[in-house]
Amino acid sequence: MGALVDSVGRTLLTPAAPLLDTLESRFFALAPVVAACPVHAATYVALHGRMREAVKRRSVDWDLSIRETRDRLYRALYGGRAAVEAVMIQHPGEVSTILQGSPAPSATPSATPSAVTQGIALHSGDIIVSRGGYPTSALIARGNDYPGNFSHIALVHVDEGTREVSVLEAHIESGVSISTVERYLADKKLRLMLLRPRAGAPALVRDPQLPHRAATAMLARARAGHIPYDFSMDYTESERLFCSEVASSVYRDQGLTLWTGLSTISAPGLRRWLAAFGVRHFETQEPSDLEYDPQLDVVAEWHDSTALFDDQLDNAVTDVMLEGAERGDALRYAWYALPAARIAKAYSWLRERAGGIGPVPEGMSAEGALRSRAYSARHDALVTKVHTAAAAWRRERGYAPPYWTLVALARNEATR
Repeated sequence: MGALVDSVGRTLLTPAAPLLDTLESRFFALAPVVAACPVHAATYVALHGRMREAVKRRSVDWDLSIRETRDRLYRALYGGRAAVEAVMIQHPGEVSTILQGSPAPSATPSATPSAVTQGIALHSGDIIVSRGGYPTSALIARGNDYPGNFSHIALVHVDEGTREVSVLEAHIESGVSISTVERYLADKKLRLMLLRPRAGAPALVRDPQLPHRAATAMLARARAGHIPYDFSMDYTESERLFCSEVASSVYRDQGLTLWTGLSTISAPGLRRWLAAFGVRHFETQEPSDLEYDPQLDVVAEWHDSTALFDDQLDNAVTDVMLEGAERGDALRYAWYALPAARIAKAYSWLRERAGGIGPVPEGMSAEGALRSRAYSARHDALVTKVHTAAAAWRRERGYAPPYWTLVALARNEATR
């Protein structure tokens, strides 16, 4: 299998190449074998890292606007991770929580390794892709024509003199903020991935400091004044920013266009639900899809078996709820709560004028806030039921239910 990965890494291939089909089928066939024999778990996970890097290297010459390319990258990268995580959940503790990716050299200022967990050094211009632990985080990750694992993006700035690290991100509640690494990591996250612009990308060959300049520009803008959150997800407009735009807008200004393949949201029910929260653009920049951009290397990925199971539980429940959306389920809320929500919205407006944060996020309507609260309540209630059902399933069979079983359990609980 290792020789096959090496062959992919050094051979010019199209997305339709039979060699890639062989690589995928053999890698996926190994998953149940490794799940039954955990002594090989760490080797299997390391093989996935090599496979991901080899496919990403080949994709540098592919056209990401073509469906065939997107399908190939999704199967290899998302599908490969799904196979690996199915193994990890069955055998917690067998694999390191930090999975090293590409060495990904960078000419930009870097933090000392001790500043980052388990010796991973951050470079200015790095992008951290994460998955939050909230119901809406799962909706953002799964709400895509290519359902993914990530819901949030942050941009790293490292001061060239002090080596101080700043993490820049857009929050629904407060807009763009600046935080320390410690404060960033303290917020609930189920997974993390560190991405770095590829040193061989033409724009970086011309200007190796481009990532640092992009991060410096966003830091300066965030310090200069309040940047509201963009609920509409309009990546072409930069007055308001959603999380992906914190990275994409400044990189675009410096001459590097990220998300060479835009995310698309075409399911009618999903579009209706997202529109109820204020989304107006359904071809945009979703956090999950940045992983497939060939201009970025995966430096490291953080996993935890307990967090991974929570992640899969949220995904299964979200997928089943979205099935309901396609059947016509509505995002209902208690109509009698609307007057109080409007008062809360007015109070939030006053708080925002004074530089504070109110109970209703800036840019979200009172109705949107009630729908968000109702959605989270439905999601959490179903998660509780499925968690109980999954625990019973595990006691009966002696191993954790795989993802497809979690989906079946969620469908069953949703109909009760």
